[in-house]
Amino acid sequence: MTEPHSPTRRFWLGGRRAAEQDRFFREALEPLGWEAGDDQEWDAGWITGMPDPAQFRRVSPARRLNHFPGNAALTVKSRLHASLSTLRERIVASHGADSDAASRLAFFPHAWVMPHDYHALQQAALANPEQRWILKPTNASKGKGVRVLRDAGEAPLAQDWMVQEYLANPHTIRGHKYVLRLYVLISSLEPLRVYLYRQGFAKLASEPWDPEDADNPYSQLTNPDINALNDRAEVPVEFIDLDRYRTWLRDQGHDDDRLFARIHDLVALTVISAVDAMRRRTAEVGADPRGCYELLGLDCLVDDALTPWILECNLSPSLGICAAPEHGGRIEEAVKGGLVRDMITLLDIPGSAPAATGGDDDDAMARLVAEAEAEQVRAGDFLRLLPAGDPERYLPFFSLPTLADLQLAEGLAGQPLPRPVLQRRRVAELLYDDQLALHDARSGHTYRPNDTAAMIWLLATEGLDPDAIVDQLALAAQGEGSPDLAALRRDVWHTLGEWCRDGLLCQRGPALDDAPATEAVPAARARPHLLQLDHDGRRWALEVGTPAALARLTPLFGARLSPLDEVAAIGLPRLALLPATTGYALVADHAVTRSRLTLPQLAPALLAHLVGQAARPGRPVVDAGLLVTPEGEGVLCLLPDEVACRERLQRLTATGATLTRGLRLPLMAPDAAEPLGLPLATPAGESPATAPGRVAIRAVLVPAEAGEAMAPAGVLDVMGALLPRCITSPDEPLMPDGVTALGDWVSRLERLAVGDVDHSATADPLVDWLAERDTAARRPADPAMARE
Repeated sequence: MTEPHSPTRRFWLGGRRAAEQDRFFREALEPLGWEAGDDQEWDAGWITGMPDPAQFRRVSPARRLNHFPGNAALTVKSRLHASLSTLRERIVASHGADSDAASRLAFFPHAWVMPHDYHALQQAALANPEQRWILKPTNASKGKGVRVLRDAGEAPLAQDWMVQEYLANPHTIRGHKYVLRLYVLISSLEPLRVYLYRQGFAKLASEPWDPEDADNPYSQLTNPDINALNDRAEVPVEFIDLDRYRTWLRDQGHDDDRLFARIHDLVALTVISAVDAMRRRTAEVGADPRGCYELLGLDCLVDDALTPWILECNLSPSLGICAAPEHGGRIEEAVKGGLVRDMITLLDIPGSAPAATGGDDDDAMARLVAEAEAEQVRAGDFLRLLPAGDPERYLPFFSLPTLADLQLAEGLAGQPLPRPVLQRRRVAELLYDDQLALHDARSGHTYRPNDTAAMIWLLATEGLDPDAIVDQLALAAQGEGSPDLAALRRDVWHTLGEWCRDGLLCQRGPALDDAPATEAVPAARARPHLLQLDHDGRRWALEVGTPAALARLTPLFGARLSPLDEVAAIGLPRLALLPATTGYALVADHAVTRSRLTLPQLAPALLAHLVGQAARPGRPVVDAGLLVTPEGEGVLCLLPDEVACRERLQRLTATGATLTRGLRLPLMAPDAAEPLGLPLATPAGESPATAPGRVAIRAVLVPAEAGEAMAPAGVLDVMGALLPRCITSPDEPLMPDGVTALGDWVSRLERLAVGDVDHSATADPLVDWLAERDTAARRPADPAMARE
């Protein structure tokens, strides 16, 4: 049922947006007599973000909305990667991994979606130790949350995060990294028609590119919302339009036509990768696809070999003016205004274009061609990418083109095109008692086709193309009357299309005519490593679940780890660091003691467990750093367990001191402490030197108040830092007399409150203090003092 329209045509501006998002859309329609409407009364909707799904059921060729259902297959970063990966898997299965078709899809960096792909990411990082990574939220914009990771193990174990290979060799403009912003218009979903706007921008980072300055967002990221915050830059936000960019490339001796031909290919294949998801979702919500369109902001990085890489597709790309007028803002305004005007004209949102001609309603091909050619006349600065002038360049990349895709391609080519032949992909056929079932090996779903669908399947897998299958079915049905050939053809193409979209079938590539489709087989999970862990006179059987985890432990624990077989492990207490759905779990004697551990947290978790196991009756453990000077004196370090503090303490070892973690403190004789000799888990990741069996603690370090570099500390200050770090044996809490004993012991120590040190400073007062202690300890005693 068609909704009534008022004589005045109205536009609806909605969504979470700034007014600048609406400006050009409003300016294009108001001079034509359009007025502002609302979510109830509208003929053209311009929505930032996605509208309520119910609005899609109101669209029609006369009521247009600027989104397609299912566009998340392009605009959510993780879904975009999944779409492209699925396309590449399908092409590898049909054409082969070394084919030209597969090589054309090598334009997106590998990505891992958290937390599901956490362990695969760590394995990739272990195999490529020099690789850097970039962390992104899967569904955010304006650069929010994006940062470069030196250590892939720091990836969060949370939903909505993705880690990509970091492209470390960008092409630069005047030494600055840049990303190309391209504007892509999907004007029709079935048949698929895709355009690229001739103009766009190179968005520059505000500081020169420096591969070693990974933590500087103004060097690494090009998003204008981030760079606008750079008060050090003379030009924080700079846009260069594509006309000037291409001229600059030619001036530099580069082939800009070759680069943009690859960009056009990248854009077309990217949209094809998501068309199945968009078509399926559009049908599910009951939307008329003729009432929808999509304008995307595609970001593309160009590397130093002038190879383009897709980074992301942005929903509702920003139409605000980001750059200052003198740094590209004027041309930015002109480009974005022209973009919206040309889009509205191409789509004929005003409804002023003459109706397309080209045959009666029964001539589908002629009608589709007439619509496409009329749209092309209105395209302005939009360049049509799909359907392509050479249709056979892109039709094999569809899971299966629809009839409309094929008819339009044939009509524009002016000649018949080869029909796709299909092959089995990842399916098991079960045929019993003349009944067919199909089992999808990957999803686990089983299909029970009816008799007609079963015949379609059998004919397709014998090598008949869809139209040949129609002929066979029509021939078989002749005795039952004259079949409706048009309806039968639609049913056959639709049925085969659904199976192709579900991955049961794929188009057969020319190189694999006689070969079965192949699928990448997931790598088998590595067998856990079984090791003996020796510490504090005890032995454990330690199971380490992945090579990446073992690589983190080996430098810290060194000779404490040795190979162990299952027979020798019998009777030993068990520890395990095992991969779980989200990160790792620490298991002690079959009980999970820690979970959701990232790779950098494994060693600290294991160390904390070992420290906790070291307490004895009457001898609690202090979980803190222990510095033993070359003269054998101990300094207890009750400083925060932070990277900066650990690095600072590690620098003290340059004086010849050793640094370990943990000591056992006999309450009745605390002057003879027992070092545990565990590593401190410093960023250097090295096992410490051997600690002495006994050490006399002479001094203690605690955090100073803000602003203090170094000052004496009171007993209560030290006790406040010491008691939370005391670990007693099970069922033996620290009793009042034990606390009193500790207080008496602390009162006899040199107590020092230590503040933060400026990393740019050339001297650390803590180093000077330690050197003075060593000098005093080595100085011979005064004989006169000795006589006294």
